[in-house]
Amino acid sequence: MVLDLVLIGLAIAVFPLSVTAFVLVLSTSGGVLKGLAFILAWLACFVAVLAAVLLTTGGKPPAPASAPSTASSAVKLAIGVGLVGYGWYRRRRSRRADRPAKPPGGLTARLDRISVWGAAAMGPLLQPWGLVAAGAATVVEADLSHTSSYLVLFGYCVLATSSLLAMEVYTAFAPESARLRLGKLRTWLQTHQEQALVAVSLVAGLFLVSRSIYQLTS
Repeated sequence: MVLDLVLIGLAIAVFPLSVTAFVLVLSTSGGVLKGLAFILAWLACFVAVLAAVLLTTGGKPPAPASAPSTASSAVKLAIGVGLVGYGWYRRRRSRRADRPAKPPGGLTARLDRISVWGAAAMGPLLQPWGLVAAGAATVVEADLSHTSSYLVLFGYCVLATSSLLAMEVYTAFAPESARLRLGKLRTWLQTHQEQALVAVSLVAGLFLVSRSIYQLTS
């Protein structure tokens, strides 16, 4: 479970669409407050999903080769196949495209007028739900009778949110430096977002497929 959650958490943390949106939120007027609202709503939704899974299982992992265990592995397999397919689709689409991506100037202007509540609503909406679902299917294996499981789940939540937290803290304590560096990050994402999406989707998808097949056949 730990290895699965580490890789899924990393994939969520660096998912290009979420990171790009958060950089845009931080670059708007009152970005630090809006970014905090984004993160709190993101975390609340994230924790709620995990809590729902743990309430369903009662904090006890299903027996190996049981119906719940098999269903959990099958869900991860389906998500992995979906991520591989999505990554392959984005790769083919980017190869066919003959125009560079348009800069999100219009989006930035619209986000500049967004309220704190609007930023909070964006947090859950922009989570990579396929990866979040894969993490939820993995958390089925958590055994809450051991303290280590709580530490693993806490670490998973922090890891999945780490990129947003790092940018938020950096912007709050070093606004001028953060403005320059996040501006460079936004420029990089504008030109490399497709490649990053393909890489994250394929790596996470292939990992989930291989792990699920192993669990289903062992």
